[in-house]
Amino acid sequence: MNFAEHLPALQVALPLASAPLAVLLRDRLAAFLLVLAATWAAFAISIMLWLQVGESGPISYAIGSWPPPWGIEYRVDALSSLVLMLVSGIAAVVLPYSRASIEREIRLDTHYLFYAMFALCLTGLLGITITGDAFNLFVFLEISSLSSYVLIAMGKDRRALVASYQYLIMGTIGATFIVIGVGLLYLKTGTLNLADMSVRLQAMTSHRPVLAALAFLTVGISLKLALFPLHQWLPNAYAYAPSAVSAFLAATATKVSVYALLRFYFSVFGETTIFKQLPMEDLMLILALAGMFIASSVAIFQDNLKRLFAYSSVAQIGYIVLGISFDSVSGLTATIVHLLNHAVTKGALFLLLGAVMAQMGGVTLARVQGIGKLMPITSFAIVLCGLSLIGVPGTAGFVSKWYLILAAMEKGQWWLVFLIVLSSLLAVIYVWRFVEAAYFRTPRSDLAHVREARLGLAIPAWILVAATLWFGIDTSITVGSAAAAAGMLLGVSP
Repeated sequence: MNFAEHLPALQVALPLASAPLAVLLRDRLAAFLLVLAATWAAFAISIMLWLQVGESGPISYAIGSWPPPWGIEYRVDALSSLVLMLVSGIAAVVLPYSRASIEREIRLDTHYLFYAMFALCLTGLLGITITGDAFNLFVFLEISSLSSYVLIAMGKDRRALVASYQYLIMGTIGATFIVIGVGLLYLKTGTLNLADMSVRLQAMTSHRPVLAALAFLTVGISLKLALFPLHQWLPNAYAYAPSAVSAFLAATATKVSVYALLRFYFSVFGETTIFKQLPMEDLMLILALAGMFIASSVAIFQDNLKRLFAYSSVAQIGYIVLGISFDSVSGLTATIVHLLNHAVTKGALFLLLGAVMAQMGGVTLARVQGIGKLMPITSFAIVLCGLSLIGVPGTAGFVSKWYLILAAMEKGQWWLVFLIVLSSLLAVIYVWRFVEAAYFRTPRSDLAHVREARLGLAIPAWILVAATLWFGIDTSITVGSAAAAAGMLLGVSP
């Protein structure tokens, strides 16, 4: 048996198998080591799949030896291999961090359940990315969502339970819309295989059930990716979840939902249906701009740093959707690059805020005043990530916004270039609020004893901070892979 042939199945099977085993072990150290091994193995497999796709093109893996479209297919191409690597890579960094962070944030006797839920969430996100079956995509989406609700609710703050409940209600509505959309597509095409569905839909793009399916899927997935104004669940979920959970979800969950939207829009329905027959380009442009400006404006007035950067995430999702609205290779390249760069930057930020919370007992602006003197290295790292959100040259965020500006210029929409720059100035304001509190105010007397974060918290955070800076200088992996994925989605040869 050739081991390499079964990498797509192992990508999902390893973290999935580790979840029930972690529960059976009922020991936090054993559960941690087991899930850590599965997570790092998944990351290694994703790198191998990415290299394979780069060398020999898309990979099709038939589950149970039933050939597609009759059997379930796992499919890895330029886009999915990139997202698999992102999700498993973030998980591989966040999980060691969680070992140190959940000591204060989650009851000791439930740690093994935390690792089991983390493994299930990772399984769901990887499954969404790799499956070539529409109903399986929905099933994996529910696996990741249900485990996310539990992970958020595990926070000691009572508001975490309310945040989880809000997310559950809105997530359930989104999932219902998605399954109705998938059902309508199955009704019209008689298949659940995404590639086969795409072929059969070409002759019926104007049929009302198909357009209804598109509408249901758009609303359902937009709820999951927190597209303005369907973002209401996100700020509380990020603010009150345990720090490791906030970092993992901020870096992966919404990004995988963007992947699902790209997959349905360009691989299933096709560019013609979405942007030529319907006014989707204008609608997505309006919602993207609303998210960029309104969410950034709301972020400015937040006193809790986790809520501040949660609203920042809604704004950054606006940039991602803006790239989709351009309906061009440049626009999609910008979308995919920003998907990667924002995941790394926001993951780093929430890990750093978790380290601050562990040392200072909270992350409100009043509590962190003077932190630049007490925790200078951590404070400097937060500022670096803030510069990336603004889009300062030398950071990953600059690369993303530069490609968005290029896409706007390619369309001749100079007014959009102005709005992209203007919205970035709003990011300057909310990042400055942290800088002012950290460096221009004196520390509270009751926190004068605070020192730098422990290495178990600092090292994983700095790995992502380093990646934020590296991807701002070397764009060969991010932009090169994103351009190849964008060309594949639009059927344009490189």
